[in-house]
Amino acid sequence: MEIRIGIDPTLLDVWRFTLTWHGFFTFIAVAVAVVITAQRGRRQGLNVDAIYSVALWCIIGGIIGSRALHVQDQWADIYSNDPMKILQVWSGGITIIGAIAGGFALGAAYMVVRNHPKFLDFWGKYFRWLGEPTKANLPSVGRLADIATPALLIAMIIGRVGDIINGEHFATATTLPWAVVYTHPETVELYSFFHPAGFHSLTPTHPAVIYEMLLDVAILGVAWFLRDRLRPDGMIFALYAGLYAMGRFFISFLRLDDDKLWDLNQAQLVCIAILIIVVPLLAYRAQLVRPGPRRPQTPGRRRSASTPSSGS
Repeated sequence: MEIRIGIDPTLLDVWRFTLTWHGFFTFIAVAVAVVITAQRGRRQGLNVDAIYSVALWCIIGGIIGSRALHVQDQWADIYSNDPMKILQVWSGGITIIGAIAGGFALGAAYMVVRNHPKFLDFWGKYFRWLGEPTKANLPSVGRLADIATPALLIAMIIGRVGDIINGEHFATATTLPWAVVYTHPETVELYSFFHPAGFHSLTPTHPAVIYEMLLDVAILGVAWFLRDRLRPDGMIFALYAGLYAMGRFFISFLRLDDDKLWDLNQAQLVCIAILIIVVPLLAYRAQLVRPGPRRPQTPGRRRSASTPSSGS
C-alpha cells in the first residue's frame, strides 16, 4: 500500500509562461511570511514600513540565493544547454537553504548599510534629489531575525505543499505504508529524465519532503516556546538555522541528489557550513532567561506604523 499522487504539476501554462504548483505555493509562502513578520513587529513596537523595506531586500536575496544554488546543482543536466532557463524562476527550481541564506545575507546587508554614515553621505552627494539622506527607522538585525523566524517556518511548511504535488524531489525506494508514487504523465517523464533505467515515478519512495515538513513543524514549536526565553537577539534565528540544518542533513540521506564531495550532496555540505557557524554562536552567546516583556523601544524608534520610513 502506498500514497498515490496524480496531480498535474503544472498549474498554469499560457503561451511561454508556465506556473507550477511549486511556484504558486512559494509565492503564497513569501506573502504569508512578510505579513506575519510585519504584524509581529507591529505588536512589538517596530515600524512596519521599515519591516517591509527589509523584506523587499530579503526577497531579492532569497531569489538570488535559492536560484544560484539550484542552478549550480543542476547546471550540467538542465542549464548548460539553455542558460535562459535560469531566469524562469516561476517554473520551479529553487532551494530553500539558498533562499534562507540569500535572504538573510541581503536583508542584513541592507540594514547595516542603510544607516551607515558613508552611505548617507553618498546619498546626500549624488541622490539628494530623491530625498534627504535621513536614517531609516530600522531595528537590529538579530531582533528582526528573531521576529521573522516563526513566519519563515510557516512559509517553509506552505512551500513544501507545492513540492509534494510536483514530486520533483526524488527519494530512495521504500516498502513503508506511507511511501509515495507519482502517476501523472509529466511527473513520470520527469523521473525518466533524471533517473537511470529501472527507477521511475511508480517506484514507492520515502516522502522526504513530508519528513522535512514535519521537521519544520517541530522547529516551529521549539522556536515559539523559546521566543521569550532565549537571549540575546538573534539566538532564536540561530537556533532555527541550526536545528533545520541538522535535520535536513539526515533527511538528505533519503534523497537522490547528486553527490558533490565526500559522498555528500550540496544541501548536506551547506548544512555543515551552517552548523559550523551557529553551534559555537549558540554555545557561547545563547542564554535562557525567564519569559517577560520585551525591552521598550528607544524614543527615536518608537514611531507610528503609519509613519513612512525614509527609503527602501
